[in-house]
Amino acid sequence: MSSRQSGQEPAEGSPIEGVFREQRRRLLATLIRLVGDIDAAEEGLAAAWEAAVVQWPALPGGAPDNPGAWLIRTARNKAVDGLRHRALAAEKHAELQADAVAAGGEASAGPSGTATTNDDEGAVEDDQLRLMFTCCHPALPLEAQVALTLRTLGGLDTDEIARAFLVPPPTMAQRLVRAKSKIRIARIPYRIPDAEDLPARLDAILAVIYLIFNEGYTASSGDALVRAALCTEAIRLGRLLAKLVPARPEPRALLALMRLIEARRAARVDAAGELVLLEDQDRARWDRDAIAEGLALVREVLPMRPLGAYSLQAAIAAVHAQAARAADTNWPEIVALYEWLRRIDPSPVVALNHAVAIAMAEGPAAGLRHIDALSAAGALGGYHLLPAARADLLRRLGRFPEAARAYREALALVTNAAEARFLQRRLDEVGGAPGGGGGAA
Repeated sequence: MSSRQSGQEPAEGSPIEGVFREQRRRLLATLIRLVGDIDAAEEGLAAAWEAAVVQWPALPGGAPDNPGAWLIRTARNKAVDGLRHRALAAEKHAELQADAVAAGGEASAGPSGTATTNDDEGAVEDDQLRLMFTCCHPALPLEAQVALTLRTLGGLDTDEIARAFLVPPPTMAQRLVRAKSKIRIARIPYRIPDAEDLPARLDAILAVIYLIFNEGYTASSGDALVRAALCTEAIRLGRLLAKLVPARPEPRALLALMRLIEARRAARVDAAGELVLLEDQDRARWDRDAIAEGLALVREVLPMRPLGAYSLQAAIAAVHAQAARAADTNWPEIVALYEWLRRIDPSPVVALNHAVAIAMAEGPAAGLRHIDALSAAGALGGYHLLPAARADLLRRLGRFPEAARAYREALALVTNAAEARFLQRRLDEVGGAPGGGGGAA
């Protein structure tokens, strides 16, 4: 339980708020390594946060000399206390079960013992990367690996992760519980795996880093479009991973992709914080250093075969980055790259992006045919960008009543307020009734 849930609330902008916002993910990763139990570490950090809300205001400057160390020490003590209580409860349970057996009853399997604390291991001294490899252990289902890492490292809540996977929140909550239980019961170690074990973990880790980046670049909920801290953290983890496996092209490709997309971040919103589409962005505001790094990485990985999904996505981002104006974009090349990507990753989201590229290269009617086929397949039900893309093509074709219906459908699904405001403006442009959608506040 966090201090927000318990009613303890620090002043906005206070040292406590700043430390927790900036360091929470790193503190949690270190705690999980120290106590060897995800639930205990989360509970310990929440308890330390509540203690800080009470104790820090009385300290000179409103914080201890080393706030992170204070939180780690306090959280570890509270987590260990929690584990001791669990051990006592398990011991009492075992006694009751033994009494039942002695009385002629049948004993059932009791809870497992407490998790052990692992020593600091691995060539990379980074607790977050170590935790990522733990969460992405092949003993867990792939979706559970990604979801658990998003929860512990990405700081995403269950609803946000459920939206990323297009599943109901209760379903995602059950997957997270099972994944944490599996790590505890199987005593999966918190360490960087040996070199021969890396390939089995790499796909999941790449997916996790990119999902963290995507949540930062376009927040799934809330008022702001961008969560810059998540973008920064994803890129930091991507750099660490690329250094850890320098012979593998896909980590470098993912880093290239993130840098090329991140380069556009400053131009994605206007002075009022409203969404600006790629075609309307002021490209003078794009980060040229980020683009230069991304393009250099793309040139490194493209000659390597076979090309992976991140390499192709980075190549697509590179085409955008090299266009001085939106009108200069080489859309036929992007369509060809998406066709190649669909052979590697035949996901409906890739198919949607391919359809949008076809619309830009061949006209909105061609793109609409592909989107309608995708919609009929039903694979992206509940994904607001499908009706949003369809609405835009209908608007461009002058089919305003149909466009208005599609914009209303997108508005009913979107959960980010900035995106909702953009869709509402588009709806107003095609003559839709104001307030026709339900974006999140």
